[in-house]
Amino acid sequence: MNNTITSADRVKLPFQFDVEKMIAEVNQLRMNNFIYYNVIPLRSPAHMVDPSLPVPPPTEDYADGSWTDWLDTNDLKASPYLNEVINTFKEHTKVTLVRILRLAAGNIVKEHCDPTLGLEIPKSVIRLTIPILNGDGVVFYLNGEPVPMQPGECWYMRLTDPHSVVNGSSEDRINLTIDMIPNDWVKSHILP
Repeated sequence: MNNTITSADRVKLPFQFDVEKMIAEVNQLRMNNFIYYNVIPLRSPAHMVDPSLPVPPPTEDYADGSWTDWLDTNDLKASPYLNEVINTFKEHTKVTLVRILRLAAGNIVKEHCDPTLGLEIPKSVIRLTIPILNGDGVVFYLNGEPVPMQPGECWYMRLTDPHSVVNGSSEDRINLTIDMIPNDWVKSHILP
């Protein structure tokens, strides 16, 4: 039985991750008080992780992540299961930016487009989303339609299209996002 859900703008990938392990490690991170939206970097440009490294020179195109080297942050190094999740992809392609994204209860992310996060964009990266905490009342909209993401699932969405998030629940919504180079291995899981 094929559990992969495919449509033109969203694909549920054939990966399932342990929600309890992810929640336990996220709870160990520096989850400071915040208002509205919070980002915890787990993999970042090398010079931001290690300030002794030089800042990369300016470039014409930042879209594909080749403008810098990328390093795991101390938060990721202290999170063995999250590291395992990310290594699922690092074993097959170059992983660039990785973050924990938190949206406070009762808040929204207004509709927007990310112009460089789609397979159709040459020399770009894509973003995979793994919901960790996604209570009742949390809805991710893509092209005006809900994406039925559940905790532990892994989704590709064409984020060059309009998307928004409504957190109508009483708890924070927490996702793991993983940006990567869409090589043949990645595309084989996304394209029909």
